[in-house]
Amino acid sequence: MAEVSAQLVKTLRERTGAGMLDCKKALQHSDGDLEKAVEYLRQKGLASAEKKAGRSTTEGLIYSYIHTGGKLGVLLEINCETDFVARGEVFQNLAHNIALQIAASENVEYVDMSEVPPAVIERERAIEMGREDLAKKPEAVREKIVQGRLEKLLKERCLLDQPYIKDPSITVGDLIKQTIALVGENIRVRRFTRYRLGEELAKPVEPAPMPAEQPVLVETQPTSEPAAASETAAAASPAPEASEKKKSSSRKQK
Repeated sequence: MAEVSAQLVKTLRERTGAGMLDCKKALQHSDGDLEKAVEYLRQKGLASAEKKAGRSTTEGLIYSYIHTGGKLGVLLEINCETDFVARGEVFQNLAHNIALQIAASENVEYVDMSEVPPAVIERERAIEMGREDLAKKPEAVREKIVQGRLEKLLKERCLLDQPYIKDPSITVGDLIKQTIALVGENIRVRRFTRYRLGEELAKPVEPAPMPAEQPVLVETQPTSEPAAASETAAAASPAPEASEKKKSSSRKQK
């Protein structure tokens, strides 16, 4: 492929509204010919897509896809600008194809790189920096290699950077841009969830152990002083019957 200047890429971008990388690709494909590059971008549906990227997307649909056998499913929210486009065949075909892409991509977690949490990036960077094959390399070289590996790793987790399963020469992001050019509205994948039957049940949760039985303690109430005195006096005094028997025995002896 021919090398192209940054100025030529900028000119093509201003003329078509396509992304910088797409413009560079188009110019390389057309050997630096600006007009042929414009035609190439139009054929790919990439011209003017970037200009619509900032427009509000408040319509769209929630699309669901269940794979054959019912063991894999996808729930996708994809937005556009009007309900008219949302109900159209082109938009719904796009939603279906993106849902198929998600179903086929086990590692996909995010829509694009902007969604990747900084903590995840730092963790992956630390792992790559600690690889044994980089231990003896100079710091600057190691940083460059790690950055390249990190970008590749994170792109594998981002939906829009995935090679499109029906045409690996373009990405899912390119597919969306083509559809934008086709329908004349901005389109955005907002969120998605991928479900696999039983994936949360792979490791059974053991029930917490039952607490050991504790002995029941019976609290004894202290006896009040008046009651204790009364019981002592009753014990000291002889029973009435015993007193009468003692008196009768004394009279008989007399």
